[in-house]
Amino acid sequence: MTTTDLLPAPPPHAAARRALLAGSAGNLVEWYEFGVYGCFATVIAANFFSVPGGSGAGAAAEGAGPGAEALVATYASFAIAFFFRPVGALLFGRIGDRFGRRPVLVLVIGLMTLATTLIGLLPTRADIGAAAPWLLTFLRVVQGLSAGGEFGGAVSVMVEYAPPGRRGLYGAWQSFTVALGLLAGAATAAALATVLPAAALYAWGWRIPFLLALPLGLIALWLRTALEEPPGAPPPAPPPAPGTAVTAGEATAPARTGTVREQMRAVGLGIGRIMGWSAAGYTFLVVLPSHLQSALGASFRDALLATTLVNLGFAAAILPAGLLSDRVGRRPVMLGGALGVAVSAFPLLHVLQSPGASPQTRAAAVLAAGALVGLLAGPGPAMLAEMFPRRVRCTGLGLSYALANAVFSGCAGLFVTALTARTGNTAVPALYAATACALSAPALLTLRADDHREPLR
Repeated sequence: MTTTDLLPAPPPHAAARRALLAGSAGNLVEWYEFGVYGCFATVIAANFFSVPGGSGAGAAAEGAGPGAEALVATYASFAIAFFFRPVGALLFGRIGDRFGRRPVLVLVIGLMTLATTLIGLLPTRADIGAAAPWLLTFLRVVQGLSAGGEFGGAVSVMVEYAPPGRRGLYGAWQSFTVALGLLAGAATAAALATVLPAAALYAWGWRIPFLLALPLGLIALWLRTALEEPPGAPPPAPPPAPGTAVTAGEATAPARTGTVREQMRAVGLGIGRIMGWSAAGYTFLVVLPSHLQSALGASFRDALLATTLVNLGFAAAILPAGLLSDRVGRRPVMLGGALGVAVSAFPLLHVLQSPGASPQTRAAAVLAAGALVGLLAGPGPAMLAEMFPRRVRCTGLGLSYALANAVFSGCAGLFVTALTARTGNTAVPALYAATACALSAPALLTLRADDHREPLR
Protein backbone atom coordinates (compact mmCIF):
# COMPACT_ATOMS: atom_id res chain seq x y z
CA MET A 1 0.00 0.00 0.00
CA THR A 2 1.35 3.40 -0.98
CA THR A 3 1.02 6.75 0.76
CA THR A 4 -1.44 7.81 -1.91
CA ASP A 5 -3.71 4.90 -0.97
CA LEU A 6 -3.99 6.30 2.55
CA LEU A 7 -5.15 9.73 1.43
CA PRO A 8 -8.91 10.47 1.34
CA ALA A 9 -10.53 10.15 -2.06
CA PRO A 10 -11.08 13.40 -3.91
CA PRO A 11 -14.52 14.81 -3.08
CA PRO A 12 -17.32 14.72 -5.64
CA HIS A 13 -17.38 17.86 -7.72
CA ALA A 14 -20.96 18.65 -6.67
CA ALA A 15 -20.01 18.61 -2.98
CA ALA A 16 -16.93 20.72 -3.69
CA ARG A 17 -19.03 23.29 -5.51
CA ARG A 18 -21.53 23.43 -2.64
CA ALA A 19 -18.71 24.00 -0.17
CA LEU A 20 -17.26 26.71 -2.40
CA LEU A 21 -20.65 28.43 -2.60
CA ALA A 22 -21.30 28.24 1.15
CA GLY A 23 -17.87 29.59 2.02
CA SER A 24 -17.96 32.28 -0.66
CA ALA A 25 -21.45 33.57 0.13
CA GLY A 26 -20.70 34.24 3.77
CA ASN A 27 -17.35 35.76 2.95
CA LEU A 28 -18.97 38.12 0.45
CA VAL A 29 -21.40 39.39 3.10
CA GLU A 30 -18.58 39.92 5.60
CA TRP A 31 -16.55 42.04 3.21
CA TYR A 32 -19.51 43.88 1.74
CA GLU A 33 -19.93 45.49 5.16
CA PHE A 34 -16.24 46.42 5.43
CA GLY A 35 -16.42 48.00 1.99
CA VAL A 36 -19.52 49.99 2.94
CA TYR A 37 -17.86 51.27 6.11
CA GLY A 38 -14.80 52.39 4.19
CA CYS A 39 -16.83 54.13 1.48
CA PHE A 40 -19.01 55.91 4.03
CA ALA A 41 -16.12 56.85 6.34
CA THR A 42 -16.69 60.57 5.82
CA VAL A 43 -20.47 60.19 6.35
CA ILE A 44 -19.98 58.11 9.51
CA ALA A 45 -17.45 60.64 10.79
CA ALA A 46 -20.00 63.43 10.35
CA ASN A 47 -22.82 61.51 12.05
CA PHE A 48 -20.99 59.79 14.90
CA PHE A 49 -17.63 61.44 15.59
CA SER A 50 -18.08 65.14 14.77
CA VAL A 51 -18.58 67.46 17.74
CA PRO A 52 -22.09 68.97 17.80
CA GLY A 53 -22.05 72.47 16.38
CA GLY A 54 -18.89 71.73 14.36
CA SER A 55 -18.52 70.18 10.94
CA GLY A 56 -21.20 67.57 11.46
CA ALA A 57 -23.66 65.97 9.08
CA GLY A 58 -25.24 69.25 8.08
CA ALA A 59 -21.96 70.92 7.25
CA ALA A 60 -20.69 67.83 5.49
CA ALA A 61 -23.82 67.64 3.38
CA GLU A 62 -23.17 71.20 2.29
CA GLY A 63 -19.70 70.26 1.10
CA ALA A 64 -17.52 71.17 4.08
CA GLY A 65 -16.85 67.55 4.99
CA PRO A 66 -16.05 66.25 8.46
CA GLY A 67 -12.96 67.53 10.22
CA ALA A 68 -9.72 65.58 10.15
CA GLU A 69 -10.12 64.67 13.84
CA ALA A 70 -13.55 63.13 13.20
CA LEU A 71 -12.18 61.13 10.24
CA VAL A 72 -9.24 59.90 12.32
CA ALA A 73 -11.71 58.81 15.04
CA THR A 74 -13.73 56.95 12.43
CA TYR A 75 -10.66 55.03 11.29
CA ALA A 76 -9.70 54.40 14.92
CA SER A 77 -13.03 52.61 15.27
CA PHE A 78 -12.19 50.76 12.04
CA ALA A 79 -8.81 49.74 13.48
CA ILE A 80 -10.29 48.55 16.79
CA ALA A 81 -12.40 46.00 14.92
CA PHE A 82 -9.24 44.68 13.28
CA PHE A 83 -7.45 44.31 16.59
CA PHE A 84 -10.24 42.03 17.82
CA ARG A 85 -9.79 39.79 14.80
CA PRO A 86 -6.92 37.80 16.34
CA VAL A 87 -9.15 37.11 19.36
CA GLY A 88 -11.85 35.88 17.00
CA ALA A 89 -9.32 33.83 15.05
CA LEU A 90 -8.18 32.07 18.24
CA LEU A 91 -11.66 31.54 19.63
CA PHE A 92 -13.46 30.47 16.46
CA GLY A 93 -10.40 28.77 15.01
CA ARG A 94 -10.26 26.51 18.04
CA ILE A 95 -13.95 25.73 17.60
CA GLY A 96 -13.40 24.95 13.91
CA ASP A 97 -10.41 22.70 14.59
CA ARG A 98 -12.08 20.86 17.45
CA PHE A 99 -15.76 20.65 16.58
CA GLY A 100 -15.76 21.02 12.78
CA ARG A 101 -15.78 23.70 10.09
CA ARG A 102 -19.56 24.07 9.75
CA PRO A 103 -20.38 25.25 13.31
CA VAL A 104 -17.86 28.08 13.17
CA LEU A 105 -18.99 29.23 9.71
CA VAL A 106 -22.63 29.35 10.84
CA LEU A 107 -21.75 31.20 14.03
CA VAL A 108 -19.57 33.90 12.47
CA ILE A 109 -22.01 34.80 9.70
CA GLY A 110 -24.83 35.07 12.25
CA LEU A 111 -22.82 37.46 14.41
CA MET A 112 -21.68 39.58 11.49
CA THR A 113 -25.21 39.89 10.07
CA LEU A 114 -26.64 40.92 13.43
CA ALA A 115 -23.95 43.53 14.13
CA THR A 116 -24.12 45.04 10.63
CA THR A 117 -27.91 45.33 10.74
CA LEU A 118 -27.74 47.05 14.13
CA ILE A 119 -25.28 49.62 12.76
CA GLY A 120 -27.94 50.57 10.24
CA LEU A 121 -30.39 51.16 13.11
CA LEU A 122 -28.08 53.11 15.43
CA PRO A 123 -29.05 56.61 16.57
CA THR A 124 -26.45 59.23 15.70
CA ARG A 125 -24.52 61.57 17.95
CA ALA A 126 -27.08 64.28 17.30
CA ASP A 127 -29.74 61.93 18.71
CA ILE A 128 -28.12 60.47 21.84
CA GLY A 129 -24.84 62.33 22.25
CA ALA A 130 -21.54 60.70 23.15
CA ALA A 131 -23.10 57.24 23.52
CA ALA A 132 -23.46 56.96 19.73
CA PRO A 133 -19.76 56.52 18.85
CA TRP A 134 -19.34 54.06 21.73
CA LEU A 135 -22.24 51.92 20.50
CA LEU A 136 -20.83 52.01 16.98
CA THR A 137 -17.41 50.96 18.26
CA PHE A 138 -18.94 48.07 20.24
CA LEU A 139 -20.66 46.74 17.12
CA ARG A 140 -17.40 47.09 15.21
CA VAL A 141 -15.76 44.92 17.88
CA VAL A 142 -18.42 42.23 17.35
CA GLN A 143 -17.77 42.42 13.62
CA GLY A 144 -14.05 42.11 14.22
CA LEU A 145 -14.52 38.97 16.31
CA SER A 146 -16.71 37.32 13.67
CA ALA A 147 -14.44 38.35 10.79
CA GLY A 148 -11.49 36.86 12.68
CA GLY A 149 -13.16 33.46 12.57
CA GLU A 150 -14.45 33.77 9.01
CA PHE A 151 -11.15 33.55 7.15
CA GLY A 152 -9.81 30.43 8.87
CA GLY A 153 -13.06 28.51 8.55
CA ALA A 154 -13.89 29.52 4.99
CA VAL A 155 -10.39 28.96 3.60
CA SER A 156 -10.06 25.60 5.36
CA VAL A 157 -13.32 24.38 3.81
CA MET A 158 -12.47 25.64 0.32
CA VAL A 159 -8.94 24.26 0.25
CA GLU A 160 -9.78 20.92 1.91
CA TYR A 161 -12.53 20.35 -0.66
CA ALA A 162 -10.30 21.33 -3.60
CA PRO A 163 -9.55 18.64 -6.22
CA PRO A 164 -5.87 17.77 -6.68
CA GLY A 165 -3.90 20.56 -8.31
CA ARG A 166 -6.65 23.15 -7.71
CA ARG A 167 -5.98 24.43 -4.19
CA GLY A 168 -4.78 27.80 -5.46
CA LEU A 169 -7.91 28.30 -7.56
CA TYR A 170 -10.29 27.15 -4.81
CA GLY A 171 -8.55 29.27 -2.19
CA ALA A 172 -8.62 32.23 -4.55
CA TRP A 173 -12.41 32.21 -4.31
CA GLN A 174 -12.05 33.52 -0.77
CA SER A 175 -10.15 36.55 -2.06
CA PHE A 176 -12.46 36.84 -5.06
CA THR A 177 -15.51 37.13 -2.82
CA VAL A 178 -13.62 39.70 -0.76
CA ALA A 179 -13.33 41.70 -3.99
CA LEU A 180 -17.00 41.13 -4.81
CA GLY A 181 -18.01 42.20 -1.31
CA LEU A 182 -15.90 45.36 -1.45
CA LEU A 183 -17.13 46.04 -4.97
CA ALA A 184 -20.75 45.54 -3.92
CA GLY A 185 -20.23 47.93 -1.02
CA ALA A 186 -18.62 50.56 -3.27
CA ALA A 187 -21.28 50.13 -5.97
CA THR A 188 -24.09 50.44 -3.43
CA ALA A 189 -22.53 53.58 -1.99
CA ALA A 190 -22.00 55.05 -5.46
CA ALA A 191 -25.60 54.31 -6.46
CA LEU A 192 -26.95 55.99 -3.33
CA ALA A 193 -24.67 58.99 -3.84
CA THR A 194 -26.04 59.30 -7.38
CA VAL A 195 -29.76 59.02 -6.67
CA LEU A 196 -29.94 60.81 -3.30
CA PRO A 197 -29.24 64.46 -2.52
CA ALA A 198 -26.27 64.96 -0.21
CA ALA A 199 -28.50 66.04 2.68
CA ALA A 200 -30.59 62.86 2.44
CA LEU A 201 -27.50 60.68 2.11
CA TYR A 202 -26.01 62.09 5.31
CA ALA A 203 -29.33 62.11 7.15
CA TRP A 204 -30.62 58.59 6.47
CA GLY A 205 -29.42 57.21 3.14
CA TRP A 206 -26.19 55.83 4.62
CA ARG A 207 -28.28 53.35 6.66
CA ILE A 208 -29.61 51.48 3.60
CA PRO A 209 -26.46 49.47 2.72
CA PHE A 210 -26.03 48.33 6.32
CA LEU A 211 -29.65 47.15 6.50
CA LEU A 212 -29.21 45.25 3.23
CA ALA A 213 -26.82 42.94 5.09
CA LEU A 214 -29.80 41.28 6.82
CA PRO A 215 -31.33 39.48 3.79
CA LEU A 216 -27.87 38.78 2.37
CA GLY A 217 -26.71 37.28 5.66
CA LEU A 218 -29.81 35.10 5.99
CA ILE A 219 -29.16 33.60 2.54
CA ALA A 220 -25.53 32.86 3.49
CA LEU A 221 -26.67 31.37 6.80
CA TRP A 222 -29.06 29.03 5.00
CA LEU A 223 -26.32 27.85 2.65
CA ARG A 224 -23.93 27.17 5.52
CA THR A 225 -26.37 25.18 7.63
CA ALA A 226 -26.52 22.64 4.77
CA LEU A 227 -22.72 22.39 4.50
CA GLU A 228 -21.05 19.02 5.08
CA GLU A 229 -17.68 18.64 6.75
CA PRO A 230 -14.74 18.29 4.31
CA PRO A 231 -13.86 14.71 3.27
CA GLY A 232 -11.47 12.85 5.53
CA ALA A 233 -12.32 15.03 8.53
CA PRO A 234 -12.02 13.31 11.91
CA PRO A 235 -15.23 13.14 13.93
CA PRO A 236 -15.76 16.38 15.85
CA ALA A 237 -15.00 16.35 19.54
CA PRO A 238 -18.13 15.96 21.67
CA PRO A 239 -19.37 19.10 23.38
CA PRO A 240 -18.64 19.37 27.11
CA ALA A 241 -21.05 17.57 29.38
CA PRO A 242 -23.67 19.73 31.12
CA GLY A 243 -22.18 21.38 34.17
CA THR A 244 -18.60 20.91 32.96
CA ALA A 245 -16.64 24.14 32.97
CA VAL A 246 -14.46 25.03 30.00
CA THR A 247 -11.46 27.13 30.93
CA ALA A 248 -10.39 30.14 28.93
CA GLY A 249 -7.21 28.32 27.96
CA GLU A 250 -9.18 25.37 26.58
CA ALA A 251 -11.43 27.69 24.63
CA THR A 252 -8.72 29.70 22.93
CA ALA A 253 -5.45 27.75 22.96
CA PRO A 254 -4.49 26.35 19.55
CA ALA A 255 -4.68 22.61 19.09
CA ARG A 256 -1.26 21.06 19.50
CA THR A 257 0.37 19.31 16.58
CA GLY A 258 4.10 19.64 16.97
CA THR A 259 5.43 22.21 19.39
CA VAL A 260 3.82 25.55 20.17
CA ARG A 261 7.09 27.19 19.17
CA GLU A 262 6.92 25.63 15.70
CA GLN A 263 3.37 26.81 15.20
CA MET A 264 4.12 30.33 16.40
CA ARG A 265 7.10 30.41 14.03
CA ALA A 266 4.75 29.40 11.19
CA VAL A 267 2.29 32.14 12.21
CA GLY A 268 5.08 34.73 12.21
CA LEU A 269 6.28 33.61 8.79
CA GLY A 270 2.72 33.71 7.49
CA ILE A 271 2.36 37.30 8.70
CA GLY A 272 5.56 38.25 6.89
CA ARG A 273 4.36 36.66 3.68
CA ILE A 274 1.02 38.51 3.60
CA MET A 275 1.87 41.87 5.21
CA GLY A 276 2.24 43.47 1.79
CA TRP A 277 -1.07 42.01 0.67
CA SER A 278 -2.75 43.37 3.82
CA ALA A 279 -1.25 46.87 3.62
CA ALA A 280 -1.59 47.42 -0.12
CA GLY A 281 -5.04 45.84 -0.24
CA TYR A 282 -6.60 48.11 2.33
CA THR A 283 -4.71 51.18 1.20
CA PHE A 284 -5.89 50.86 -2.39
CA LEU A 285 -9.26 49.15 -1.93
CA VAL A 286 -10.73 50.69 1.23
CA VAL A 287 -8.82 53.82 2.31
CA LEU A 288 -8.61 55.35 -1.17
CA PRO A 289 -12.10 57.00 -1.22
CA SER A 290 -11.67 59.13 1.89
CA HIS A 291 -8.03 59.96 1.00
CA LEU A 292 -9.05 61.22 -2.43
CA GLN A 293 -11.69 63.41 -0.78
CA SER A 294 -9.82 64.70 2.26
CA ALA A 295 -6.32 65.10 0.76
CA LEU A 296 -6.85 65.58 -2.97
CA GLY A 297 -10.18 67.42 -3.02
CA ALA A 298 -12.05 64.81 -5.08
CA SER A 299 -15.85 64.71 -4.93
CA PHE A 300 -17.63 61.87 -3.14
CA ARG A 301 -18.86 60.46 -6.46
CA ASP A 302 -15.41 60.61 -8.12
CA ALA A 303 -13.80 58.92 -5.12
CA LEU A 304 -16.37 56.12 -5.21
CA LEU A 305 -15.85 55.69 -8.96
CA ALA A 306 -12.11 55.29 -8.40
CA THR A 307 -12.80 52.73 -5.67
CA THR A 308 -15.13 50.78 -7.96
CA LEU A 309 -12.46 50.67 -10.68
CA VAL A 310 -9.65 49.58 -8.36
CA ASN A 311 -11.85 46.80 -7.02
CA LEU A 312 -12.68 45.72 -10.57
CA GLY A 313 -8.96 45.42 -11.32
CA PHE A 314 -8.50 43.50 -8.07
CA ALA A 315 -11.36 41.09 -8.81
CA ALA A 316 -10.25 40.49 -12.40
CA ALA A 317 -6.75 39.36 -11.34
CA ILE A 318 -7.56 37.07 -8.40
CA LEU A 319 -8.82 33.86 -10.00
CA PRO A 320 -6.24 33.89 -12.82
CA ALA A 321 -3.53 34.46 -10.19
CA GLY A 322 -4.77 31.52 -8.11
CA LEU A 323 -4.93 29.28 -11.17
CA LEU A 324 -1.48 30.38 -12.31
CA SER A 325 -0.06 29.58 -8.87
CA ASP A 326 -1.34 26.00 -9.25
CA ARG A 327 0.82 25.71 -12.36
CA VAL A 328 3.99 27.65 -11.59
CA GLY A 329 3.90 27.84 -7.78
CA ARG A 330 2.85 30.37 -5.16
CA ARG A 331 6.24 32.11 -4.94
CA PRO A 332 6.63 33.67 -8.41
CA VAL A 333 3.06 34.95 -8.52
CA MET A 334 3.00 36.51 -5.04
CA LEU A 335 6.55 37.85 -5.30
CA GLY A 336 5.66 39.47 -8.61
CA GLY A 337 2.69 41.19 -6.98
CA ALA A 338 4.70 42.46 -4.01
CA LEU A 339 7.53 43.83 -6.12
CA GLY A 340 5.03 45.30 -8.57
CA VAL A 341 3.36 47.32 -5.82
CA ALA A 342 6.71 48.41 -4.36
CA VAL A 343 7.91 49.71 -7.72
CA SER A 344 4.69 51.25 -9.07
CA ALA A 345 2.87 52.67 -6.00
CA PHE A 346 4.38 56.16 -6.32
CA PRO A 347 3.92 56.46 -10.11
CA LEU A 348 0.30 55.29 -9.81
CA LEU A 349 -0.50 57.82 -7.10
CA HIS A 350 1.26 60.53 -9.10
CA VAL A 351 -1.10 59.85 -12.00
CA LEU A 352 -4.13 60.24 -9.71
CA GLN A 353 -2.78 63.53 -8.35
CA SER A 354 -1.77 64.97 -11.73
CA PRO A 355 -4.27 67.60 -12.95
CA GLY A 356 -3.21 66.93 -16.54
CA ALA A 357 -3.94 63.20 -16.47
CA SER A 358 -6.88 62.16 -18.63
CA PRO A 359 -9.80 60.20 -17.12
CA GLN A 360 -8.73 57.17 -19.16
CA THR A 361 -5.19 57.34 -17.77
CA ARG A 362 -6.46 57.62 -14.20
CA ALA A 363 -8.82 54.72 -14.76
CA ALA A 364 -5.95 52.59 -16.07
CA ALA A 365 -3.84 53.53 -13.03
CA VAL A 366 -6.42 52.41 -10.48
CA LEU A 367 -7.18 49.23 -12.45
CA ALA A 368 -3.46 48.38 -12.45
CA ALA A 369 -3.19 49.04 -8.72
CA GLY A 370 -6.05 46.65 -8.03
CA ALA A 371 -4.61 43.98 -10.32
CA LEU A 372 -1.25 44.03 -8.52
CA VAL A 373 -2.99 43.39 -5.20
CA GLY A 374 -4.90 40.59 -6.91
CA LEU A 375 -1.60 38.81 -7.66
CA LEU A 376 -1.03 38.63 -3.90
CA ALA A 377 -4.59 37.81 -2.90
CA GLY A 378 -5.16 35.01 -5.43
CA PRO A 379 -2.57 32.46 -4.18
CA GLY A 380 -2.51 33.84 -0.60
CA PRO A 381 -5.25 31.72 1.02
CA ALA A 382 -3.94 28.42 -0.35
CA MET A 383 -0.39 29.40 0.58
CA LEU A 384 -1.42 29.95 4.20
CA ALA A 385 -3.48 26.75 4.33
CA GLU A 386 -0.48 24.74 3.13
CA MET A 387 1.60 26.02 6.06
CA PHE A 388 -0.48 24.30 8.78
CA PRO A 389 -1.59 20.71 9.45
CA ARG A 390 -5.30 19.99 9.48
CA ARG A 391 -5.72 19.85 13.26
CA VAL A 392 -4.60 23.47 13.63
CA ARG A 393 -5.38 24.83 10.18
CA CYS A 394 -8.37 27.02 11.14
CA THR A 395 -6.46 28.50 14.05
CA GLY A 396 -3.06 28.85 12.38
CA LEU A 397 -4.04 30.41 9.08
CA GLY A 398 -6.79 32.46 10.70
CA LEU A 399 -4.40 33.87 13.29
CA SER A 400 -1.74 34.70 10.68
CA TYR A 401 -4.28 36.52 8.56
CA ALA A 402 -5.94 38.29 11.50
CA LEU A 403 -2.68 39.56 12.99
CA ALA A 404 -1.40 40.78 9.62
CA ASN A 405 -4.69 42.55 9.00
CA ALA A 406 -4.82 44.01 12.50
CA VAL A 407 -1.41 45.64 12.12
CA PHE A 408 -1.15 46.41 8.43
CA SER A 409 -4.81 46.75 7.32
CA GLY A 410 -6.68 48.01 10.34
CA CYS A 411 -4.13 50.76 10.90
CA ALA A 412 -3.92 51.73 7.23
CA GLY A 413 -6.71 54.30 7.32
CA LEU A 414 -5.64 55.68 10.69
CA PHE A 415 -1.97 55.90 9.69
CA VAL A 416 -2.56 57.37 6.24
CA THR A 417 -5.13 59.93 7.39
CA ALA A 418 -3.23 61.07 10.49
CA LEU A 419 0.18 61.27 8.81
CA THR A 420 -1.18 63.06 5.76
CA ALA A 421 -2.93 65.62 7.99
CA ARG A 422 0.23 66.13 10.06
CA THR A 423 2.77 66.36 7.21
CA GLY A 424 0.68 67.54 4.30
CA ASN A 425 2.34 64.86 2.16
CA THR A 426 -0.32 63.36 -0.10
CA ALA A 427 2.01 60.50 -1.15
CA VAL A 428 1.69 58.77 2.24
CA PRO A 429 -0.58 55.97 0.88
CA ALA A 430 2.02 55.03 -1.74
CA LEU A 431 4.81 55.09 0.85
CA TYR A 432 2.84 52.83 3.18
CA ALA A 433 1.90 50.24 0.54
CA ALA A 434 5.32 50.17 -1.14
CA THR A 435 7.23 49.79 2.14
CA ALA A 436 5.06 46.92 3.38
CA CYS A 437 5.38 45.04 0.07
CA ALA A 438 9.16 45.53 -0.01
CA LEU A 439 9.44 44.15 3.52
CA SER A 440 7.21 41.19 2.60
CA ALA A 441 9.39 40.12 -0.34
CA PRO A 442 12.11 38.33 1.74
CA ALA A 443 9.45 36.22 3.50
CA LEU A 444 7.91 35.28 0.15
CA LEU A 445 11.33 34.13 -1.06
CA THR A 446 11.25 31.40 1.62
CA LEU A 447 8.41 29.65 -0.23
CA ARG A 448 9.55 26.43 -1.89
CA ALA A 449 9.00 25.91 -5.58
CA ASP A 450 6.98 22.71 -5.05
CA ASP A 451 4.82 23.71 -2.07
CA HIS A 452 1.73 23.78 -4.27
CA ARG A 453 2.28 20.16 -5.33
CA GLU A 454 2.63 18.69 -1.84
CA PRO A 455 -0.48 17.08 -0.28
CA LEU A 456 -2.08 18.91 2.61
CA ARG A 457 -0.84 17.70 5.96
